[in-house]
Amino acid sequence: MPLHPHIAQALQAAQGAPAYHQVPIAQARELAARAYTSNAEAVQVGQVRNLSLDGPAGPIPLRLYTPRGKGPHPLLVFFHGSGFVMLGLDSHDDICRRLCAGTHCVVASVDYRLAPEHRFPAAPDDCVAATRWIAAHGHHFDADSTRMAVAGDSAGGCLAAVTAMRLRDEGGPALAAQLLVYPVTDYPSVPSESYRAFGSGYGLTHEAMQWFWRHYLPDAAAAAHPHASPMRSASAAGLPAAYVLVAEYDVLRDEGEAFAQRLAQAGVETVSLRCEGMNHGFLKYAGAIAQVDEALQAACAWLGQRLRVRPAKAE
Repeated sequence: MPLHPHIAQALQAAQGAPAYHQVPIAQARELAARAYTSNAEAVQVGQVRNLSLDGPAGPIPLRLYTPRGKGPHPLLVFFHGSGFVMLGLDSHDDICRRLCAGTHCVVASVDYRLAPEHRFPAAPDDCVAATRWIAAHGHHFDADSTRMAVAGDSAGGCLAAVTAMRLRDEGGPALAAQLLVYPVTDYPSVPSESYRAFGSGYGLTHEAMQWFWRHYLPDAAAAAHPHASPMRSASAAGLPAAYVLVAEYDVLRDEGEAFAQRLAQAGVETVSLRCEGMNHGFLKYAGAIAQVDEALQAACAWLGQRLRVRPAKAE
Protein backbone atom coordinates (compact mmCIF):
# COMPACT_ATOMS: atom_id res chain seq x y z
CA MET A 1 0.00 0.00 0.00
CA PRO A 2 1.36 3.48 -0.78
CA LEU A 3 2.46 5.73 2.06
CA HIS A 4 -0.59 7.51 3.45
CA PRO A 5 -0.90 10.94 1.77
CA HIS A 6 -1.10 12.78 5.11
CA ILE A 7 2.20 11.19 6.18
CA ALA A 8 3.78 11.76 2.77
CA GLN A 9 2.84 15.43 3.03
CA ALA A 10 4.34 15.67 6.54
CA LEU A 11 7.58 14.09 5.35
CA GLN A 12 7.69 16.49 2.39
CA ALA A 13 7.22 19.47 4.72
CA ALA A 14 10.06 18.25 6.95
CA GLN A 15 12.58 18.04 4.11
CA GLY A 16 15.53 20.30 4.69
CA ALA A 17 15.22 20.23 8.47
CA PRO A 18 18.39 19.07 10.24
CA ALA A 19 18.56 15.42 11.26
CA TYR A 20 18.86 14.55 14.94
CA HIS A 21 22.39 13.24 14.55
CA GLN A 22 23.50 16.48 12.88
CA VAL A 23 22.72 18.84 15.78
CA PRO A 24 23.46 19.09 19.52
CA ILE A 25 21.27 16.84 21.61
CA ALA A 26 19.37 19.75 23.18
CA GLN A 27 18.34 20.94 19.71
CA ALA A 28 17.47 17.38 18.66
CA ARG A 29 15.12 17.15 21.64
CA GLU A 30 13.45 20.42 20.65
CA LEU A 31 12.96 19.17 17.08
CA ALA A 32 11.45 15.90 18.32
CA ALA A 33 9.06 17.68 20.68
CA ARG A 34 7.73 19.87 17.86
CA ALA A 35 6.68 16.76 15.94
CA TYR A 36 4.26 15.87 18.77
CA THR A 37 2.03 18.93 18.78
CA SER A 38 -1.06 18.65 20.97
CA ASN A 39 -4.48 18.43 19.37
CA ALA A 40 -6.59 21.57 19.67
CA GLU A 41 -9.21 19.67 21.67
CA ALA A 42 -7.72 17.29 24.24
CA VAL A 43 -9.35 13.89 24.65
CA GLN A 44 -11.33 14.15 27.86
CA VAL A 45 -10.69 11.76 30.75
CA GLY A 46 -11.83 11.81 34.37
CA GLN A 47 -8.68 13.30 35.90
CA VAL A 48 -5.04 14.03 35.06
CA ARG A 49 -2.45 14.64 37.76
CA ASN A 50 1.32 14.71 38.10
CA LEU A 51 3.30 13.13 40.91
CA SER A 52 6.66 11.47 41.47
CA LEU A 53 8.05 8.37 43.14
CA ASP A 54 11.41 7.50 44.65
CA GLY A 55 13.36 5.66 41.96
CA PRO A 56 16.74 3.87 41.98
CA ALA A 57 18.61 7.16 41.49
CA GLY A 58 16.15 9.84 42.55
CA PRO A 59 12.60 10.97 41.80
CA ILE A 60 10.77 9.55 38.76
CA PRO A 61 7.98 11.85 37.52
CA LEU A 62 4.64 10.24 36.63
CA ARG A 63 1.48 11.48 35.00
CA LEU A 64 -1.70 9.65 35.97
CA TYR A 65 -4.80 9.57 33.76
CA THR A 66 -7.96 8.32 35.47
CA PRO A 67 -10.96 7.39 33.31
CA ARG A 68 -14.47 8.56 33.91
CA GLY A 69 -16.78 6.32 35.87
CA LYS A 70 -16.59 4.33 39.05
CA GLY A 71 -13.42 2.37 39.85
CA PRO A 72 -11.30 0.63 40.74
CA HIS A 73 -10.11 0.56 37.15
CA PRO A 74 -7.51 -1.68 35.50
CA LEU A 75 -4.01 -0.23 35.34
CA LEU A 76 -1.82 0.45 32.30
CA VAL A 77 1.79 1.57 32.79
CA PHE A 78 3.06 3.46 29.73
CA PHE A 79 6.61 4.19 28.57
CA HIS A 80 7.14 6.83 25.87
CA GLY A 81 9.40 6.37 22.89
CA SER A 82 12.08 8.34 21.01
CA GLY A 83 15.29 6.38 21.09
CA PHE A 84 15.79 6.37 24.90
CA VAL A 85 17.07 9.92 24.36
CA MET A 86 14.17 12.31 23.78
CA LEU A 87 10.55 13.22 24.56
CA GLY A 88 8.61 12.72 27.77
CA LEU A 89 5.26 13.16 29.50
CA ASP A 90 4.08 16.14 27.45
CA SER A 91 4.87 14.69 24.03
CA HIS A 92 2.79 11.58 24.74
CA ASP A 93 -0.05 13.27 26.61
CA ASP A 94 -2.51 12.85 23.73
CA ILE A 95 -1.61 9.18 23.25
CA CYS A 96 -2.05 8.47 26.97
CA ARG A 97 -5.40 10.27 27.03
CA ARG A 98 -6.58 8.11 24.14
CA LEU A 99 -5.37 4.94 25.86
CA CYS A 100 -7.13 5.95 29.07
CA ALA A 101 -10.43 6.72 27.35
CA GLY A 102 -10.22 3.71 25.03
CA THR A 103 -9.34 1.09 27.62
CA HIS A 104 -11.10 2.58 30.68
CA CYS A 105 -7.81 2.06 32.53
CA VAL A 106 -5.83 4.26 34.84
CA VAL A 107 -2.81 5.09 32.67
CA ALA A 108 0.46 5.84 34.46
CA SER A 109 2.95 7.52 32.11
CA VAL A 110 6.54 7.13 33.34
CA ASP A 111 9.20 9.81 32.78
CA TYR A 112 12.23 7.52 33.00
CA ARG A 113 15.81 8.81 32.84
CA LEU A 114 17.12 9.60 29.37
CA ALA A 115 20.44 8.88 27.69
CA PRO A 116 23.16 9.97 27.21
CA GLU A 117 23.06 11.59 30.64
CA HIS A 118 21.83 8.26 31.99
CA ARG A 119 22.86 5.31 29.87
CA PHE A 120 21.57 1.73 29.94
CA PRO A 121 20.40 0.23 32.28
CA ALA A 122 19.04 3.44 33.85
CA ALA A 123 15.85 3.50 31.75
CA PRO A 124 14.77 -0.13 32.31
CA ASP A 125 15.69 0.12 36.00
CA ASP A 126 13.41 3.16 36.32
CA CYS A 127 10.61 1.44 34.42
CA VAL A 128 10.68 -1.67 36.59
CA ALA A 129 10.85 0.41 39.78
CA ALA A 130 7.97 2.61 38.62
CA THR A 131 5.80 -0.36 37.66
CA ARG A 132 6.31 -1.95 41.06
CA TRP A 133 5.60 1.30 42.87
CA ILE A 134 2.45 1.90 40.84
CA ALA A 135 1.26 -1.64 41.52
CA ALA A 136 1.84 -1.23 45.25
CA HIS A 137 0.09 2.14 45.43
CA GLY A 138 -2.65 1.67 42.85
CA HIS A 139 -5.39 1.67 45.47
CA HIS A 140 -4.53 5.30 46.24
CA PHE A 141 -5.57 6.38 42.74
CA ASP A 142 -8.58 4.15 42.09
CA ALA A 143 -6.63 1.43 40.26
CA ASP A 144 -6.75 -2.35 40.59
CA SER A 145 -3.15 -3.53 40.23
CA THR A 146 -4.25 -7.17 39.98
CA ARG A 147 -5.37 -6.20 36.46
CA MET A 148 -2.26 -4.51 35.09
CA ALA A 149 -0.52 -4.21 31.73
CA VAL A 150 2.46 -2.37 30.27
CA ALA A 151 2.63 -0.47 27.00
CA GLY A 152 5.02 1.66 25.01
CA ASP A 153 5.91 2.94 21.58
CA SER A 154 9.30 2.58 19.86
CA ALA A 155 11.98 2.68 22.59
CA GLY A 156 9.08 2.63 25.04
CA GLY A 157 7.94 -0.61 23.44
CA CYS A 158 11.38 -2.02 24.17
CA LEU A 159 11.09 -0.87 27.78
CA ALA A 160 7.62 -2.39 28.10
CA ALA A 161 8.87 -5.74 26.76
CA VAL A 162 11.91 -5.65 29.05
CA THR A 163 9.76 -4.72 32.04
CA ALA A 164 7.51 -7.71 31.32
CA MET A 165 10.58 -9.98 31.16
CA ARG A 166 12.08 -8.65 34.36
CA LEU A 167 8.83 -8.92 36.29
CA ARG A 168 8.54 -12.52 35.09
CA ASP A 169 12.11 -13.26 36.18
CA GLU A 170 12.32 -11.10 39.31
CA GLY A 171 9.20 -11.95 41.28
CA GLY A 172 6.44 -9.88 39.74
CA PRO A 173 4.01 -8.27 40.09
CA ALA A 174 2.08 -10.23 37.49
CA LEU A 175 1.00 -8.60 34.24
CA ALA A 176 -2.05 -9.43 32.17
CA ALA A 177 -0.78 -7.99 28.89
CA GLN A 178 1.76 -5.92 26.99
CA LEU A 179 1.04 -3.50 24.14
CA LEU A 180 4.10 -2.91 21.95
CA VAL A 181 3.82 -0.29 19.22
CA TYR A 182 6.57 -0.30 16.55
CA PRO A 183 8.96 -1.52 19.27
CA VAL A 184 12.74 -1.57 19.33
CA THR A 185 13.54 -5.22 20.05
CA ASP A 186 17.10 -5.83 18.88
CA TYR A 187 20.36 -4.08 18.22
CA PRO A 188 20.81 -4.16 14.41
CA SER A 189 24.11 -6.04 14.23
CA VAL A 190 22.97 -7.21 10.80
CA PRO A 191 20.54 -4.75 9.19
CA SER A 192 17.17 -6.32 8.36
CA GLU A 193 15.29 -6.00 5.10
CA SER A 194 13.20 -3.16 6.55
CA TYR A 195 16.39 -1.34 7.60
CA ARG A 196 17.65 -1.61 4.02
CA ALA A 197 14.32 -0.65 2.41
CA PHE A 198 13.27 2.21 4.69
CA GLY A 199 16.56 3.44 6.13
CA SER A 200 16.06 6.93 4.72
CA GLY A 201 13.19 9.03 3.47
CA TYR A 202 10.47 7.67 5.76
CA GLY A 203 11.03 9.58 9.01
CA LEU A 204 13.08 7.39 11.32
CA THR A 205 16.36 6.65 9.54
CA HIS A 206 19.11 4.07 9.86
CA GLU A 207 21.50 6.85 10.87
CA ALA A 208 19.13 8.08 13.57
CA MET A 209 18.86 4.58 15.05
CA GLN A 210 22.64 4.28 15.13
CA TRP A 211 22.78 7.68 16.86
CA PHE A 212 20.20 6.56 19.45
CA TRP A 213 22.05 3.33 20.19
CA ARG A 214 25.38 5.16 20.57
CA HIS A 215 23.81 7.46 23.15
CA TYR A 216 21.97 4.70 24.98
CA LEU A 217 24.53 1.92 25.38
CA PRO A 218 27.56 2.33 27.66
CA ASP A 219 29.64 0.05 25.43
CA ALA A 220 29.31 -2.32 22.48
CA ALA A 221 28.98 -5.41 24.66
CA ALA A 222 25.75 -4.09 26.20
CA ALA A 223 23.97 -4.49 22.85
CA ALA A 224 23.69 -8.23 23.48
CA HIS A 225 22.13 -7.85 26.92
CA PRO A 226 18.49 -9.00 26.85
CA HIS A 227 17.45 -5.95 28.89
CA ALA A 228 18.70 -3.80 26.00
CA SER A 229 17.72 -6.17 23.17
CA PRO A 230 14.75 -8.27 24.37
CA MET A 231 14.91 -10.36 21.20
CA ARG A 232 18.11 -11.87 22.66
CA SER A 233 16.51 -13.11 25.88
CA ALA A 234 17.04 -16.78 26.69
CA SER A 235 13.30 -17.54 26.63
CA ALA A 236 10.02 -15.81 25.83
CA ALA A 237 7.95 -18.42 27.65
CA GLY A 238 5.72 -17.26 30.46
CA LEU A 239 5.44 -13.66 29.27
CA PRO A 240 2.08 -11.88 29.30
CA ALA A 241 -0.18 -11.80 26.25
CA ALA A 242 1.09 -9.37 23.64
CA TYR A 243 -0.36 -7.05 21.03
CA VAL A 244 2.30 -5.89 18.59
CA LEU A 245 1.65 -3.08 16.10
CA VAL A 246 4.23 -2.29 13.43
CA ALA A 247 4.31 0.17 10.54
CA GLU A 248 4.79 -0.89 6.92
CA TYR A 249 7.35 1.86 6.17
CA ASP A 250 9.58 1.54 9.23
CA VAL A 251 13.16 0.41 9.78
CA LEU A 252 11.90 -1.34 12.95
CA ARG A 253 9.14 -3.29 11.18
CA ASP A 254 10.99 -6.57 10.80
CA GLU A 255 12.35 -6.74 14.35
CA GLY A 256 8.90 -6.00 15.76
CA GLU A 257 7.36 -8.80 13.73
CA ALA A 258 10.22 -11.14 14.58
CA PHE A 259 9.66 -10.49 18.28
CA ALA A 260 5.93 -11.16 17.92
CA GLN A 261 6.74 -14.43 16.16
CA ARG A 262 9.13 -15.42 18.93
CA LEU A 263 6.48 -14.74 21.55
CA ALA A 264 3.92 -16.82 19.67
CA GLN A 265 6.37 -19.70 19.20
CA ALA A 266 6.96 -19.69 22.98
CA GLY A 267 3.25 -20.17 23.58
CA VAL A 268 2.44 -16.54 24.43
CA GLU A 269 -0.95 -15.35 23.22
CA THR A 270 0.11 -12.83 20.57
CA VAL A 271 -1.59 -10.52 18.10
CA SER A 272 0.70 -9.04 15.45
CA LEU A 273 -0.57 -6.41 13.03
CA ARG A 274 1.21 -4.48 10.30
CA CYS A 275 -0.35 -1.06 9.69
CA GLU A 276 -0.21 -0.58 5.93
CA GLY A 277 0.72 2.82 4.58
CA MET A 278 2.06 3.97 7.97
CA ASN A 279 5.57 5.02 9.00
CA HIS A 280 7.33 4.99 12.35
CA GLY A 281 5.66 7.20 14.93
CA PHE A 282 2.20 7.04 13.39
CA LEU A 283 0.45 7.28 16.77
CA LYS A 284 1.11 11.02 16.71
CA TYR A 285 -1.42 11.23 13.87
CA ALA A 286 -4.28 9.99 16.05
CA GLY A 287 -7.22 12.31 15.50
CA ALA A 288 -5.92 13.27 12.05
CA ILE A 289 -5.81 9.90 10.23
CA ALA A 290 -8.82 7.58 10.53
CA GLN A 291 -6.66 4.49 9.99
CA VAL A 292 -4.55 5.39 13.05
CA ASP A 293 -7.68 5.92 15.14
CA GLU A 294 -8.98 2.52 14.06
CA ALA A 295 -5.68 0.79 14.89
CA LEU A 296 -5.57 2.41 18.32
CA GLN A 297 -9.21 1.57 19.02
CA ALA A 298 -8.60 -2.09 18.14
CA ALA A 299 -5.57 -2.21 20.44
CA CYS A 300 -7.58 -0.61 23.24
CA ALA A 301 -10.40 -3.12 22.76
CA TRP A 302 -7.92 -5.99 23.02
CA LEU A 303 -6.31 -4.50 26.12
CA GLY A 304 -9.69 -3.90 27.74
CA GLN A 305 -10.65 -7.52 27.17
CA ARG A 306 -7.39 -8.84 28.58
CA LEU A 307 -7.63 -6.62 31.65
CA ARG A 308 -11.01 -7.97 32.65
CA VAL A 309 -9.18 -11.11 33.81
CA ARG A 310 -6.69 -11.17 36.68
CA PRO A 311 -3.38 -12.82 35.62
CA ALA A 312 -1.84 -15.79 37.40
CA LYS A 313 0.60 -14.86 40.17
CA ALA A 314 4.23 -14.61 39.00
CA GLU A 315 6.47 -17.34 40.33
